[in-house]
Amino acid sequence: MNNTAEPRPPGLNAPGSHAADRVFLIKTASLIALLGNALLSALKISFGFLAGSMAVVGDGIDSLVDVLIALMALAVSRVISRPADEGHPWGHGRAETVAAALLSAALFFAGGQIILNAGGDLFFGRRHGVPSLAALTVTLFSILGKILLGWVQYLFGKKANSAMLRANAKNMAADVILSAAVLAGLGLSMAFNLGAIDSAAALLAGLWVIKSAIGIFMETIPELMDSSSGTEFYRAVFDAVHSVPGAGNPHRARMRRIAGLWDIDIDIEVDPELTVHAAHLIASRVERAIKERVEGVYDIMVHVEPLGDQKQQENEGFGLCEETLKKAKLDPQKSV
Repeated sequence: MNNTAEPRPPGLNAPGSHAADRVFLIKTASLIALLGNALLSALKISFGFLAGSMAVVGDGIDSLVDVLIALMALAVSRVISRPADEGHPWGHGRAETVAAALLSAALFFAGGQIILNAGGDLFFGRRHGVPSLAALTVTLFSILGKILLGWVQYLFGKKANSAMLRANAKNMAADVILSAAVLAGLGLSMAFNLGAIDSAAALLAGLWVIKSAIGIFMETIPELMDSSSGTEFYRAVFDAVHSVPGAGNPHRARMRRIAGLWDIDIDIEVDPELTVHAAHLIASRVERAIKERVEGVYDIMVHVEPLGDQKQQENEGFGLCEETLKKAKLDPQKSV
């Protein structure tokens, strides 16, 4: 028998809900990133060619990738705002996680291109002339702009609990490192009248971008694999069950993230002599108790069973029980 206090929500965009505010934050942050990166990309590509610096042009191309990423984020914000439907009964929130994974792939590609171009300059003897002062000026402006954009993406991502925006903030941080490396290379190249220094700086920056891409991808794995973020969340759920009179033996607990929100399934046991209505009220109180202890809950499914009728194979199948946590002696910060 499945008992829930509230019907499954139609999606992540109910008017006035936290999810609706979240979609608004994602759209706003994405639009800021789009306009800011479009401006920086146009400046760096044009001034890079005029100043004779291919490193600055490459930095501008990297910002152009950010423009495409911002367009993707805007598209994703429209997708995740759709209510659940027949084809997507859990809603469309996972589109954000997929977008973060695609973002990491775009970063990896951009970093690889930088490495190939810079490596070609160094190892195949391709040399460029020393760039002019305009390249330094536009690169310094780019660094300041990227710091501002990254700060905005981080704040919006934290407020919206958005993996995609947090990933984009890391992307901006990597861009700052890239532009700083380009700036250092330009300065040294002009000081020593040696164009190869610019290529060496670009090579190191490309490696940094790839490192950031790998880090972003690794952060998407827990949600894509439906793993939780630590045993402390399960302990909070079990404590919530024990706080409700008449509810006992919480087991087969499963927690997963959908667009940063928790989807929770759990089985409890109640007195087998209770009416269906009374058992339903207990399940409803369990849901409220869980929401009081766990922040950011999207949906909860409480399955009610008669006390003492639990089958052994249930604890050996899906989900976790209190005994599992005690026997495993898991680190509270370790993902389960």
